[in-house]
Order: sequence, then C-alpha cells, then structure tokens
Amino acid sequence: MASNVENLIRGAVTKGIVKVADFNRKRLPRPTDAHPFLTGIHKPMTEEFTLEALRVDGEIPASLKGRYLRNGPNPAAAPDPASYHWFTGAGMVHGIRIEDGKADWYRNRWVRGAEACAVLGEEVPPGPRESSDAPNTNVVGIAGRTFAIVEAGGKPVELGYELDTIAHNPFDGTLVGSYTAHPHEDPATGELHAITYKGDEPTKVWHVVVDKNAHVIREEAVAVSDGPSIHDCAITENYVLVFDLPVTFSMKMLLGGYRFPYAWNDAHPARVGLLPRKGRGDEIVWVPVEPCYVFHPANAHETADGKVIVDVVAHETMFASSKRGPDSEKSRMERWTIDPVAGTTMRAVIHDHAQEFPRYDERLTTRPYRYIYSVAIPDGANAEWQLAETRLFRHDLEKDATDAHDFGPGRHPGEFVFVPRGDPGAEEDGWLIGLVVNMNDETTDLVILNADDFTGSPQAVVHLPHRVPPGFHGNWVAD
Repeated sequence: MASNVENLIRGAVTKGIVKVADFNRKRLPRPTDAHPFLTGIHKPMTEEFTLEALRVDGEIPASLKGRYLRNGPNPAAAPDPASYHWFTGAGMVHGIRIEDGKADWYRNRWVRGAEACAVLGEEVPPGPRESSDAPNTNVVGIAGRTFAIVEAGGKPVELGYELDTIAHNPFDGTLVGSYTAHPHEDPATGELHAITYKGDEPTKVWHVVVDKNAHVIREEAVAVSDGPSIHDCAITENYVLVFDLPVTFSMKMLLGGYRFPYAWNDAHPARVGLLPRKGRGDEIVWVPVEPCYVFHPANAHETADGKVIVDVVAHETMFASSKRGPDSEKSRMERWTIDPVAGTTMRAVIHDHAQEFPRYDERLTTRPYRYIYSVAIPDGANAEWQLAETRLFRHDLEKDATDAHDFGPGRHPGEFVFVPRGDPGAEEDGWLIGLVVNMNDETTDLVILNADDFTGSPQAVVHLPHRVPPGFHGNWVAD
C-alpha cells in the first residue's frame, strides 16, 4: 500500500498531467469530416423517454418475464468532436419490460454521473466516484439488483428496477479497487469472476470475485507492465484467463489531450495468463500468443490432457491509428488451444469475416459447447467501425459451419443474448434477444429469435418509434 508521501507525490504529478492534457485538448486540430460516432446511426439521443404498451408483431413467449437491458455511450452534453472517443461517452441504459406476452414499457435513462446531472440540473447520487462516473459498457443483474458497470477504474452504479440511479455503489463497500465491464458467472458456484485494471496502476491487474450476494470476496493482484487494457476475460473450471495483449496506456495520448489514452504498442509482448482461480497472483502461468487484440472471448474449457480451449474474436491490431474509436481493419472468430506445458498457443480460424460481440448459452460456461452467436461488422479497409452490417452469425463448432440471419437492407443488429427456455434444457432450446436499428426510418426493434430456428422469422418483434444508437452490452434480467 502506498505511503502518504507517495500518495501526495502521485496526486501532484496527476494534477500536473491533467493540466497539460486540458491545455492540449483545446489545441487539437479540428476534424474535417463528420465524427463517425457522433453522427448517422451513432448520433446520440437527447431525451429520456418512458413509453408504455409497446406495439408487438408476432407472439412474445409467455414464459419471458423480466427486462431486456442494454448500456452504451451517449453524451449528455455536446462533446468536442476533436477529442471525443466513442468509449468515453456517458452511459445510457435502455430497458424493455416484458410480462404475460406483452411489452409493458421502454425506458432510457442516463447513468447519473457529473455530466448528466449537470445537464439535467440534478444532484449527483451518493457514493464514491472515480473519473469515469457514468458506466457506459454493460448492465447486469446480480442478487436481484441492477448495476451499470465499466472498466479502467470506474465503480459500479446501482440502478432501480425502472433504471433510475440509486447510488454509486462499489458492491456495498466490499470493492476496494476497480471493476470490469465483463464479469463471468460460474454456474457451478454462482460466483462472478473478472479481470480488472486501473488507468493509474500500470503494473497490476486484479482477479476480482463477487459472490451470490453481490459482495466482493477476492481481489488478487497480478503483476503486469505498461498498463495493458484488458477488456474481458474467460474462465474454466480451474483458471481465469488474462488477455495481456499489445494495447496499453499511452502517456503521449493522454498529454496530447485525447480522452481515451490507450494505443497499439508493438513493444508489448502478447500473452495469455492462466491464473489458478484460488491461487496467488505470482502463480499465474504466462503463455505467449501471436500479437493481436481481443475485446471479447466466447466460452473456454479445459481438455483431459491439460490444455485450455478458448474461442475469441481476434483483431489484427487495435487503436493503431484512429483517435475516435476502435479501428481494426480485420477481425475473425478463432479457437485458441493453450498448452501451459509446451508454452504455446495455437490459433485456428473458425470464421474469417469481421465480427464482434460473441455470446453463447452461459449455462455451459467452463464446459464444452456447440454454438457461438456474433454480430457481423463490415469487412474491408475502412478501419473505424461503422456498424452497418445486417447479419447475425451462428457458428456451429460441432459441424464447423456458420449460418447467418440477415435482417435486411438498412437494418443493423447489435449484440444478441441467449435466453434459455428452461433449466435444464438443450443448448438450442431458447431465444436470442437483441436490438436492431432500422436506418430506413430511424426506428428500432427488439427482436426475439428462436435459437432452434435461427434463420427463420422472428418469434416476436417489439417496435420502438425512435433510433437507439448502437451501444455495447446488455442482458436479459429475469424477474
């Protein structure tokens, strides 16, 4: 733990850096084109809506009772296009409540941090806040409660059932450090595992475990270098996987005035860590991998001969040129076979088209499984993501085949979540639920697909009369 003197020095240095960054931010060159994450399909919403008795085509399954929730960046105050990065916008959570075959309501609410409260003329809710005080990346249900979450140091924010902000709440004070946008629940224990990092701690990341009561029971530090950006992790029966890849903190970017100070770093070795889930941080086994970047894995499991299998969306590079958002020119779905004894990682392509946001039947977390569902993104030379594809993929790992559900011209899907019809049940026995933006008339649909009729017509479509900008992650939170 840092001494008081160390904290004073760090605080003084940080204040100086912030002043330089603020000064240089005003001197950034003015963009000559439209910001891709502030215009078109990504143009932020400017209002909060409460809509009731939503129009539905088809038949919503009677057994669905709960909320589909999704989080994403949506600035409350007009941002400066010269310095705005998609990953830094204030969080806005969207929710659709379903019961008895009806869509009762839709709500969108800014997560109440300093920015939204200043614009709305409200007091900031209670609780400890970090610099990122309006989590914009995911929204999860834990122990009957709802939390908006983000990585890199931001604390969780607890939301009410109707998405009002209750408090900035680090799991009832049990979280000492930072959290993540991607906790993974082990179905066998009910515990949520995550790898977390903090922008001002470049030499450590942490394995954080949250129990069934939404309280932290483990924060184990793991030594790293260069301040890697580790967006997500994966778990097996015995390990948590740490993706330490060549996107790291950039002091040059920070001092230059850019709000997202992470960049591709050729000098940073690419490796995957196998950390024993109950072991010390220094017991981690590091295995090298060819340089690439992974935002999101699908599932992972161990083999009988001691290897670890994990399926990931791998990007050739990330944040190598754009200062405005993700800029990979190529991504693909891959299967990695990690051999901790030989010290090797074998990469095999599952599907070569650009894609992101892989999901699966999470009842099978840590175990072998068959299906991955992912969102197609444009494949080509335009590095900055334009979420203009119309297809959702289903990868059949057993048959080595990929099907596509095409929503049609001008209709752009986001991440789809698998919801089982019951527990237990077959892997295809459920629904896929997600938002589809219709840019033909700037409306949005919540689409419910039958997982066992993936390419067929939707089971139901819930209509929203406005465009919901593409965001990041969400979940079905059953009542």
